[in-house]
Amino acid sequence: MTMDKQIFEYAPAPESRSIVDIAPSYGLFIDGEFTDAADGKVFKTVSPSTEEVLAEVAQAGAEDVDRAVKAARKAFEKWSALPGSERSKYLFRIARIIQERSRELAVLETLDNGKPIKETRDADLPLVAAHFFYYAGWADKLGHAGYGANPQPLGVAGQVIPWNFPLLMLAWKIAPALAAGNTVVLKPAETTPLSALFFADICRQAGLPKGVVNILPGYGETGAALVAHPDVNKVAFTGSTAVGKAIARQIAGTDKKVTLELGGKGANIVFDDAPIDQAVEGIVGGIFFNQGQVCCAGSRLLVQESIQDELLDSLKRRLSTLRLGDPLDKNTDIGAINSAEQLARITALTEKGEAEGAERWSAPCELPSSGYWFAPTLFTGVTQAHTIARDEIFGPVLSVLSFRTPDEAVAKANNSQYGLSAGIWTEKGSRILAVASKLRAGVVWANTFNKFDPTSPFGGYKESGFGREGGRHGLEAYLDV
Repeated sequence: MTMDKQIFEYAPAPESRSIVDIAPSYGLFIDGEFTDAADGKVFKTVSPSTEEVLAEVAQAGAEDVDRAVKAARKAFEKWSALPGSERSKYLFRIARIIQERSRELAVLETLDNGKPIKETRDADLPLVAAHFFYYAGWADKLGHAGYGANPQPLGVAGQVIPWNFPLLMLAWKIAPALAAGNTVVLKPAETTPLSALFFADICRQAGLPKGVVNILPGYGETGAALVAHPDVNKVAFTGSTAVGKAIARQIAGTDKKVTLELGGKGANIVFDDAPIDQAVEGIVGGIFFNQGQVCCAGSRLLVQESIQDELLDSLKRRLSTLRLGDPLDKNTDIGAINSAEQLARITALTEKGEAEGAERWSAPCELPSSGYWFAPTLFTGVTQAHTIARDEIFGPVLSVLSFRTPDEAVAKANNSQYGLSAGIWTEKGSRILAVASKLRAGVVWANTFNKFDPTSPFGGYKESGFGREGGRHGLEAYLDV
């Protein structure tokens, strides 16, 4: 074998599916029981990497939403009256069961979502448990959270979550709601309902009182019915800006509290004194983690002109080593796109990028014959006028722009309807602080990217939504302050 070839190929290292027992069909979880939809409707959930049907799932309609909200309202009386120290015991129990079942849940999430097992195992699941542990600790300290001496829960929370981090988004929503004494009706995304249904089983395992958590799989109309229900006191939504705007219109004039966590077009700014190899790892993690299906992805790379060529050479070299394929293989870096619909959207936007004159480069890799796949891609020669520099692609596609001065970097970074995240790469602490204070982004990472912690608030400016999740700030949305 010649020396210029990669000397060691990676042998397959598949994670066994046998740890997960997926039933052929699942019902809605209402008032502590699994039940069929009132109209008997069902839909199928498929594995994005193979297109195999994993299970048939009950599809909630308006009647089911009403039943679930009534169950949550009834449960609210006793749940909210419990001392915080008692509520925290349930949350601690849920957190421990998640840890005990984390391997099973990681494999399940990878099957249903398409993301690599090393991400679900090493990022998603530890964070899910951490959120429940963190908010379990808050349940008996709400009077010390800075929202008055005796803040009260709101009532029934209607929560709608996306498919990109199905179990983590559930944790972000449910943990603070329960800690504050609210009850919950949650609608998981239609392409990834399974981990939420397994979570329903965890609630039963933890002995959570009936009706405190209800899970209603379904499509957009299920979510719309939940948001519109007159007995829902609080709406929490993570997803697209378009749907977020529709929700805001829908609840205008009601007394519902709302938090919206919407799209993003994060700028990852690399200055000429940045450690190049470290920056390249951060860029790769920023846009290719979870196949770029991350609202706070670093999808715009702003690189100082003097190091652009060196950085891009290094970045392309690194992208050529990423392994795309079976998400259950522990060596896989890039998994499947979540759905055919999402793949079509990514494909259309990249074609538009080429049509508008940007130069496309895709990492050389063989795409599997079945499933939904997209090779890691970057565009150079991008201007701020290009669609790919403005619109959220939500896929493994990076737009590269250059700048000369820090002021220009800030101006370009802020030139977006979004404001969820940003990254800064430089050796100078003073520059980090100076630039970060000027960026209109809810989260600014310095010499890292996509790092999450339950103690830290997360959320956006402008069309990235409003309200914060995580940390002490995440409690405010679930308390009458």
